[in-house]
Amino acid sequence: MGAVPHPDKPAGRFRRMLGRLSTSQADLESEELREDADDTGCTRIDDCHDRQLVTVTGTLRTVTLRPRAGVPALEAELFDGTAALDVVWLGRRSIVGIEPGRRLIASGRVSMSRGRRVLFNPKYELRPLGRE
Repeated sequence: MGAVPHPDKPAGRFRRMLGRLSTSQADLESEELREDADDTGCTRIDDCHDRQLVTVTGTLRTVTLRPRAGVPALEAELFDGTAALDVVWLGRRSIVGIEPGRRLIASGRVSMSRGRRVLFNPKYELRPLGRE
């Protein structure tokens, strides 16, 4: 008894519910983040390319203080359900509201560093906590 619908038969309400019950929590959260990116009109991180001006949204997974060339740098990993992007504020030790689990919208020019997408000193907007 699988949750995969037959190709010749549309998925019914019960099959969709069964599919959601058998999906992991991480997959459900990723799907919600992808839908949020689409709803806000933001670029999906997976679609971002080097030197492209973008506006992305997602949830901060981690926030760390990591000096770069002797200068303090606050680094956060932003995840939107498709991929992760590093957001770096140079010269900052902390920013009020920038914490793991917080949703935000960030705008800037993507660069590639060590094979990862990075936004340096982006414009950002903190999203409301909890359900909107």
